Amino acid sequence: MVVLSSSLLTERMILYSSFLDALRQKVELRYWTTSDRNLNYGAGAEGRDLLIEKFPEIRPFKEVPYNYLRRLNEYAWDYKLRPPSRLSVDRLIKKDLVRAHIRALKFPARLISLLNQHQRLEDWLEGVLLRYQRSSEALRRFTEDRPDAILTTGTFRYEEPAIAAAAKNAGIPLLAFITSWDNITTKNRMVFKYDGYIVWSEGMKKELHDYYPYTRESPCHITGAPQFDVFFQTRFRRSRAEFCARHGLDEQRPIVLYATGTPNMFTEDRAILRLAEQVVSGELGDAQLLVRPHPLHDDGRLNELLRGFGPRVATQRSGQAGLKAAERAEDESLIIEWVNTFRHADVVVNLSSTAAIDGAIFDHPVVNLDFDPEPDRRKHQLVREINHVWSHFKPVTDSGGLWMVNDLDEMIMAVKTYLKHPELHREERRRMTEMVCGQIDGRCGERMAEALLDFAHRRCVNSSQHKGSKGQGGKGMD
Repeated sequence: MVVLSSSLLTERMILYSSFLDALRQKVELRYWTTSDRNLNYGAGAEGRDLLIEKFPEIRPFKEVPYNYLRRLNEYAWDYKLRPPSRLSVDRLIKKDLVRAHIRALKFPARLISLLNQHQRLEDWLEGVLLRYQRSSEALRRFTEDRPDAILTTGTFRYEEPAIAAAAKNAGIPLLAFITSWDNITTKNRMVFKYDGYIVWSEGMKKELHDYYPYTRESPCHITGAPQFDVFFQTRFRRSRAEFCARHGLDEQRPIVLYATGTPNMFTEDRAILRLAEQVVSGELGDAQLLVRPHPLHDDGRLNELLRGFGPRVATQRSGQAGLKAAERAEDESLIIEWVNTFRHADVVVNLSSTAAIDGAIFDHPVVNLDFDPEPDRRKHQLVREINHVWSHFKPVTDSGGLWMVNDLDEMIMAVKTYLKHPELHREERRRMTEMVCGQIDGRCGERMAEALLDFAHRRCVNSSQHKGSKGQGGKGMD
């Protein structure tokens, strides 16, 4: 089997969950990664019989006609489905970024939607894209050493659909893992149809069927969220004393963690600085502040921002500044840092990110910003819509598992209250994590492996029966 990975956020699920242990000695597993930093992962005993190979060369789509057709298809489905998250993005972010000749596609897209031809358009587009060979290297590898099944973890990304197209052209079964709770409702369309799907929860399965109606006819496995398996593995845990010593913090003092989201969306400097000032002034008692940059966007800037605040304010570094997002990787030391950061935090502060779930899994109180912290508040409406309109985050906001704050003063008050009463909203946090993640028990990767084995077995059996029927009757199976 071949597993595709083009992001460190999915590689941590494959390499450090229970996934590999469940497959060990059952399959010959090849792992194609975009990150050169992961190519030596299998050099030691931790490789677990995993053959890691560099991702095949791919070429981009030509803008004319391929990207034009993809945008036309996305607009047509947006008019038909009216997805709250994507309409919000289009209105508040993309309206000033998308070029006029692309936005002009909205008129024919609306017509296609009104005529209920959106599925026919997508079916036709899939055939067009399959005929445009983006990775001849992948096709050559499949010809030389054909796998029985492929697991793709980046169906919404740029790189992996190129390999999926080569696999579909070669007739190789494809199992698609929807790797995040927001992918279905916020990302661009999956044009290719896959032979099976893996999702975290019943809620994600329903979204998959609502947004991609044809998937109701395909197997869909619910596994939970494998990325959180590492939270349950003792080998990644470090004592509070060891963790604090690493960051120059005092193990006896409470830790307020500010986990930033992607800087492509928001600038959170003002909220971070306000927390740092309150820590230094003693307004938060003897608390300390640890700031964690987004793992895909650590450029070292936050370290400079907080320079001079003293030993009670610390910033984490991933050591990957300068690398492209697809080239980044998390080795075991970074997994240990991630796990223990949320394990030892006493209160988590964030702006509508998955960090809210990270903290809640460890039953730590979570403060969530419900405002744009920057002085111009230019993106205030976007923050509000993410929290109260976007399909993936609105249920989290409504769950009561987060303390939603409307300004910097409320943020400080919420942090102070949680430091004194960490038991507040405990039951709501538990229900929230179960709603988002499905099962949370450290065995999600194992269930993902079982899904892959079941998928491959069924496809092989069906293929053998199909060939046998052809040999006996000459007509094959209908």
